[in-house]
Amino acid sequence: MNKSYLISSALFLAFGFSGQAFASNNSEHKLTLSEADKLVALPLHCVETPYPYKTGIVLGSAEDLQEPSEHHPIFYGCFDWHSAAHGYWSLVTLLRQFPDMANAEQARDVLKRNITQENGLREAAFFSKEINKTFERTYGWAWLLKLSDELNAWEDPLGQELAANLQPLTDVIIDRYLKFLPQLLYPVRVGEHTNTAFGLSFAYDYAVNHELSELQMLIEQRAKHYFIADKDCPISWEPSGYDFISPCLEEIGLMQRVLSKQEFLTWLNVFMPQLADKNYSLEVGKVSDRSDGKLVHLDGLNFSRAWNLYALANEFPQYAHLSAVADAHMAYSYPNLIGDSYEGGHWLGSFAIQALNKAQD
Repeated sequence: MNKSYLISSALFLAFGFSGQAFASNNSEHKLTLSEADKLVALPLHCVETPYPYKTGIVLGSAEDLQEPSEHHPIFYGCFDWHSAAHGYWSLVTLLRQFPDMANAEQARDVLKRNITQENGLREAAFFSKEINKTFERTYGWAWLLKLSDELNAWEDPLGQELAANLQPLTDVIIDRYLKFLPQLLYPVRVGEHTNTAFGLSFAYDYAVNHELSELQMLIEQRAKHYFIADKDCPISWEPSGYDFISPCLEEIGLMQRVLSKQEFLTWLNVFMPQLADKNYSLEVGKVSDRSDGKLVHLDGLNFSRAWNLYALANEFPQYAHLSAVADAHMAYSYPNLIGDSYEGGHWLGSFAIQALNKAQD
């Protein structure tokens, strides 16, 4: 029995959250129906909760002083625009995998009620304004493309209808990427929303899945320009106090996508050679106060570290030992999701779902 399993079992017992998402074999972590029934409660609670809400918009005139739902008729809940995008992605992802969830019909109704053709056009119109060209750049952009990708992949008439309703906004976001990336001369390496590697990873997945060669090649070019010469990433500097993504591991996640396998392994051996050590360990990000919206970011860091470590371990056998490191990060933060304060509950479920799905890819 491995150490990470003992850790996760103890934590699940202590917090009363089901341990079904974890198993004693590192390769068998799965998002189960029982876990989906719990996790779906998080986006269902927030996507139609209008307040509190952090707008993040630039006011061009007094006419812009409107209710958030006027600016964002789809993404007006979950505290902010990008978290609402998280929430809808979570609903669609869980419905795709578990159409028989207890709250499946409620989730479908929420999607149909909000992602309408009219609302999609209004969201696109907001983003199309010159004054809003930096809005949600590039974190929210990435989550919007991930949501659109999930809707397109959902083999259900509702998924195709909603994808079409969201397409005008999706097209605007794609155009934003194409115009912005050539202008971004230097990458942003912080552990929060503006991190360049994160913002390119989901966009790259969308470009590949939808055969958008121009966007795909541009991301490949810019990723190599930004990161190919990097070496000895200082992961010992992580985490910063408010991190919810790992600058080092998100960069690895992006380069794993855009480089050939051999190119990537050569690059990784220079970028973080210590990962090859079978005894490699990485301390989890610790949260001192989950009611503080910034301090609870560290739970997100643990999930995002986990999904990148799982992706690396699953593709390359020589890095399989890293799944145990990911397990420890999941074991620390996963039990706190259900019943968490709204500060974390309005967004962390999506990070957990992404990590669990990467564990079983």
